[in-house]
Amino acid sequence: MDNTTAHSLFVCTTCASVWQDGKRIGESGGQKLLHQLQELAQNWELREEFPIQAVECMSACNRSCVVAFAAEGKMTYLFGDLAVDDSISAVLECATKYYRKPDGLLPWSERPEPLKKGILAKIPSLSLKQ
Repeated sequence: MDNTTAHSLFVCTTCASVWQDGKRIGESGGQKLLHQLQELAQNWELREEFPIQAVECMSACNRSCVVAFAAEGKMTYLFGDLAVDDSISAVLECATKYYRKPDGLLPWSERPEPLKKGILAKIPSLSLKQ
């Protein structure tokens, strides 16, 4: 596939944290999600074209765990309510579909189940023509 647009899969690492006295205790749910995605992505066909990037906070704390798909010239999607352990393959499957769409549009019917109900935002591209 000839797709030279840079893509990113952002993962909030602050999601589902346990706090005590203003400090995070142990590994957050977001960190677990990130590590599981990185592990599974070692065999993902798009691992070089669609890097997974940690983000300190994506301000969707009441809907954790959270990921986003972004690329120049495409819609940006923010998904939440992702269960650690149960959403990993669905995230990469959906990212692959996003990658293959020229506009990044992910119709509800084409998303894997965990990403159908967890949509938090669909943000138009800056280059969107009206």
